[in-house]
Amino acid sequence: MRHTVALLTLLASAITTTAAAQSLPGTSTSIPTPDGYQLQAYVAVPTGQGSGPFPLVVMPSSWGEGDSEYVGEANVLANDGYVVISYSSRGFGTLCSLNPQCGYIDIAGPLTVGDVSTVITWALNNTPSNPNEIGVSGISYGAGTSLLAAENDSRIKAVASMSTWADLLASLDANQTPSQQGIGLLSFASYLGKPGTLMTQVNEDVLADNFSGAVQAVDNDPNTPGRSPITHVANINANGPAVFVANAFEDSLFVPSQLINFYNQLTVPKMMMFSHGDHTTAELSGAAGLPNEIYTAVNEWFDHYLKGINNGINTQQPVQLKSQTGVWSTFANWSAVQQGAVTYNLTKPVSCGLLYQCTGNLSTGSGGNWQYGITGGYLTAATTGVAFVSGALTGYLDLPPAVALSLVNRWNAGVWVGPAVAQTQNLTGMPALQLTVTPTTNQVTLIAYLYDLNSSGIGQLMTWKPYTITNAAVGVPQTISINLEATNWQVNQGDQLALVIGTDDLRYAGVTPLNSDVTFSGSTAVPSTLTVSFH
Repeated sequence: MRHTVALLTLLASAITTTAAAQSLPGTSTSIPTPDGYQLQAYVAVPTGQGSGPFPLVVMPSSWGEGDSEYVGEANVLANDGYVVISYSSRGFGTLCSLNPQCGYIDIAGPLTVGDVSTVITWALNNTPSNPNEIGVSGISYGAGTSLLAAENDSRIKAVASMSTWADLLASLDANQTPSQQGIGLLSFASYLGKPGTLMTQVNEDVLADNFSGAVQAVDNDPNTPGRSPITHVANINANGPAVFVANAFEDSLFVPSQLINFYNQLTVPKMMMFSHGDHTTAELSGAAGLPNEIYTAVNEWFDHYLKGINNGINTQQPVQLKSQTGVWSTFANWSAVQQGAVTYNLTKPVSCGLLYQCTGNLSTGSGGNWQYGITGGYLTAATTGVAFVSGALTGYLDLPPAVALSLVNRWNAGVWVGPAVAQTQNLTGMPALQLTVTPTTNQVTLIAYLYDLNSSGIGQLMTWKPYTITNAAVGVPQTISINLEATNWQVNQGDQLALVIGTDDLRYAGVTPLNSDVTFSGSTAVPSTLTVSFH
């Protein structure tokens, strides 16, 4: 959850500049916790706007950040008549690793979640806050903490959660495939604070290159069900806060699908925004108080659901997806996103040419009966890129990971190409892959990549998903279903879809043994298919 050095520099500069420019500088204080620790806090209170009471917004910090993270946004809201408390999450803050009073990182455990309620109560006792108009908001670690707090504290009436998780294990261990780059970055950033017992165990596993062990350490902790908002989504529905969520399609930590599953189960007023980029990139400038489309929506959300302002945000189409070209598409619900489905049958890769570079078709006709084998455990030219870096390049510069399809080694990956698109249209939602696989070992990792292939043979990565099969019956075909991550991607007229399926990617801790054989197949009875939605 820690930003790259460049993004941190930008954030620090923006916060300093914005805070100095605001007419309502806040004050720094410490808020005591029931178990004897202190939370560093920045408190901004409206001035010149009467005696209140004012709506309250509480902002827990991100992983590795402190109470200064949201100073710009806090002052923007204070200028608009809100009491705002931005505070350092338990175990983080200025010099926290040396400060015995800041507590220990418990990975969104019950103490961290309870701190939100502690801060709310402190604010009601020490600031002119309205007990009937309380919101929580955060980015990353603070975002997930905000959702969890809304499940446990019925005083919260509105939530704004950006770059958030709803299902922690589905994010970092998608389809039983640990994200070694994501977990590694989280582990590294934990040393900016004070790791607690569980975090220390995770760090030890990461240092031993045991990413599955790190996942298991979290999974086995008795508090882990309470770390994922999706586990107790019924509590949010019962408490009734209005919930706003926003993430990036290429988020290196918290993948879109887990948030979509959570959103679909909400019955409260809700809105979900996805744009291209990586973890925190879409909302980063807004935290500093600079113009930002995500935070514009956040502030309108609070204005409507805390102040009761009739600004129309409650009547907008609630599912909003931004393409890589910068155009927003809006939908009534997620089912509408997945409409317009087209199913392609995978055919046997043929026309191999030199070096056995075989390519199959994504066909609207029958796929027939076929088999195609590859040798597993090798990297290919197809890649998801580098965590944080590749997603940021996609969001900021429209430079997604790209590949010359001719360079993907067909000895080690299957490749299928579809027909040219007749007209420019957007591929939206989560593409669905059904694939029959026959492994020669009892475990294998697959990585599915979906590219937008131009006339020059260069593919831009639209979406991907890992999938690990464990305890497989050796030599026995099994049909699996893989939902690739969600996207909204403009595919230009004449471009083609290209599907690549390999067994190794540097982002993930895969289990495919080197030189093992993997056979893909399809039949008229059980075809291997790719289903996508066009709008």
